[in-house]
Amino acid sequence: MKRILIIGCGGSGKTTLARKLHQLLHLQLIHLDFHYWQAGWQEPSVEDWQQTVRLLIAGDNWIMDGNYGGTLDMRAARADTIIFLDFNRYRCLWGIFLRRIRYHGRTRPDLPAGCPERLTPEFIRYVWNYRRIRQPRILTLLKEYEQRGIKIHVFNRPGNVQRWLRSLKLKPKL
Repeated sequence: MKRILIIGCGGSGKTTLARKLHQLLHLQLIHLDFHYWQAGWQEPSVEDWQQTVRLLIAGDNWIMDGNYGGTLDMRAARADTIIFLDFNRYRCLWGIFLRRIRYHGRTRPDLPAGCPERLTPEFIRYVWNYRRIRQPRILTLLKEYEQRGIKIHVFNRPGNVQRWLRSLKLKPKL
């Protein structure tokens, strides 16, 4: 695993997993939210965002967390491993509410300055509907990526992620 892409619903723990893998594997850590958002929660143009992603994926090794479906194919083409955190809506809603409480009035470390933590009705709807609207397409794409030789891990429960992380720690380092 040299280029790891972590995707999943908001609140599923993508950033937390990315940090844990970074500590374990010492690969460059890239939080897409940090590179996407600009102060005041402003979005970049599509062209600027695609150029940013091209630069981010050019490296030889990285752990990248974030969704941004418009660049998923581009990122997957460079990844050797994709991890999909496919947790139920209640787990993800709990995650975003905890995050909102933890970072109330502050900017999370995985976001740029000027983007204090927020929780909008649109984002809650996105999380609520993620498995119904987005998950089927993602699972189809993951099958395609697996056929291209990309290692795919789909986790439906946080405990499965923890077991997998423990198994990585047991493997000898080369």
